[in-house]
Parts: sequence; structure tokens; C-alpha cells
Amino acid sequence: MKLPADKVAQLRPFYSGRAVLVTGGAGFIGGHLVDALMSLGAAVNVIDDLSNSGLDHLAGLIELEPDRIRFTHASVLDDEALRDAAEGVRTVFHLAALGSVPRSVEAPQRTWSVNATGTVRVLEAARALGAERVVFAASSSAYGDQPELPKVETQPPRPMSPYAASKLAGEHLLATWSRTYGLSTVSLRYFNVFGPRQPADSAYAGVVAAFAKALLNGNAPTIYGDGEQTRDMTYVSSAVLGTLLAGAAPARLAGEAINIGTGRRVTVTELAAMMARACASPHLRASHLPERAGDVKHSLADIGLAKRVLGYEPIGSLEDGIAETVEWFRREGLPAKRTEGQR
Repeated sequence: MKLPADKVAQLRPFYSGRAVLVTGGAGFIGGHLVDALMSLGAAVNVIDDLSNSGLDHLAGLIELEPDRIRFTHASVLDDEALRDAAEGVRTVFHLAALGSVPRSVEAPQRTWSVNATGTVRVLEAARALGAERVVFAASSSAYGDQPELPKVETQPPRPMSPYAASKLAGEHLLATWSRTYGLSTVSLRYFNVFGPRQPADSAYAGVVAAFAKALLNGNAPTIYGDGEQTRDMTYVSSAVLGTLLAGAAPARLAGEAINIGTGRRVTVTELAAMMARACASPHLRASHLPERAGDVKHSLADIGLAKRVLGYEPIGSLEDGIAETVEWFRREGLPAKRTEGQR
């Protein structure tokens, strides 16, 4: 799905010629954000240690537009490399992170170092080099297992995993840097983002990528838990649009946390059935394994604040997003190894 024409017309004057930094820009959401920024005329610096991604997509962009995109192969924990990547940029999109709830349960210290300490270093680089705004990829996992739905930004956070705690710490850091140093910042709580190019060859793969991998290989998808847990599945184009709008918002932002989702939820069982139909394998019924530590039972975004502050509206429907994602996986092929997972 492309950005709506009216949003392109709104955003292009702001981003055309603007120097921006995308941390984690070789990753799934980061790569789509870089695509959009390039299409809007921005000059894009990317820093990524490639621990969760490859360079294939960015390499193609660099070959096409060598004067408008620059890549730094380094971690956000590397102060010197980070400052070099941030030199001269006006807007910082901080997406670099060690993702996945299950991975964080296995490696909590590493998760904290990259996600929390790394955010301090990004903020300090932005402050030292005079960036105007930092947009942070936060997470809906901050809400935890509170039963109230939909999730509203005024609800007290209740992280249930080291990943959620590290992302919530990032939100507090952005708000603190706004209050202490006057840096304009905003945290976007993404809800279950999916779409083309999402890695499917990992035990920590997102649920849609994991289901697509299984089904297109002729296998039944695996659900962790009873399948009655619900998710607000957000197509990557919507996440990118929300991120671009946050970077361009004319009002001064001071560390607000803002939901980026769709306002629609689906059970994981329903999602598996939708995926099976899209993969032309409706006969393949999901198998079940025990639920995993740190997983949240229900998730649904209230997107009222995003609408009011950013002018955000989700793009397209869940069904359209699934169709485009399955088509991409079918066209690009899938790794043969079977390691389903779910976030």
C-alpha cells in the first residue's frame, strides 16, 4: 500500500531536502521508512549493526541514489559512529532495537543495553549536534495485561517483559530530554506491525511472517496459547505514515506517547484462518503450543490522540495488508527451515 496522495502532498514540502537519520534503517520498519523518506525527497543517513537484518535492500537504494543515502555499519552503542551518522541531520527516527518479547526473556541484559542505553546515546548525539526532533519507536507492550480496552495513552503502563520495560524506559528518557534540555521528542507505541520484508526465518518472527512461512511451505501454522488472544494488526504502511507525521508535526512535542494502530482487533485464531485463505490453504488448521512468558493477552489501540495530534489515519484494511504481504512472500520465496514464532 502506498501513502495516500493527500498525505504525500502534505509531507513532501517538509521532507524534501531535509537531512534525517534513521537508526535501525536496514530493519523491517526502518527499511520501509527509508523508502518513504527517499520518495519524499529527504537526504537519509542510516546507522544499523545488521544484527537483525541484511543490507540487500539498502544497497539497492544506495546504488540508485548514492548522493541522498549514506549507511553506517555500527551499533547505536558506538558513540563515535553514532555522532558521525547524526552529523548535520535535523530529524532523528530512532528505530534501532533488540526486538521480540521472547528474545528479551532469554537475554534481558542485552535487551536493556541496546534498547535503553542505546536510546540515551541517540538522544545525546541528537542534542549535541542540534537535531530538531527525535521520534522513537516505542511499543504497545508497555500496556501489559491490563484488561481495559482499547489501550489509551493515559492508562498506567504495566510491562510484562524485559523488552516492554526497555521500551517504556525509552519513552521516559525522551520525555526527560524534552523537559531537561528542551529537545522536541515523541514516542510512538506501535501495535503489531506486519508487512512485506518482515523476517520469517527466525524463532522470533512476527506472527504474520511466521504464519506465511508455514502456510506457503505447506505446513500448519503454530499458535502459542489458546488462540483467543487478540491483536491490533497494523500494516507497515500505517506505521510509516504515523512516523512521518510525527517527524513533521508543527507543534512542539515534549515526549508524548502516542498509539499507532488501527482500532480493530482480531483473535490469533481468526488471523491464522485469514492467512490460510490468503495462502490458498484453508484446510491447514493451526496447531497449538503453550503460551509464552511475557506475551500479552489482548491488545487494541485507541488512536484518538494520533488523529488529533498527528492527523493520522490507518491505511487500508487488515485483509488488504495480509493479501499484499502474502503476495510478497510468495513472490520473493521463503526460507525452507521451519521456525514459527509469534509476537
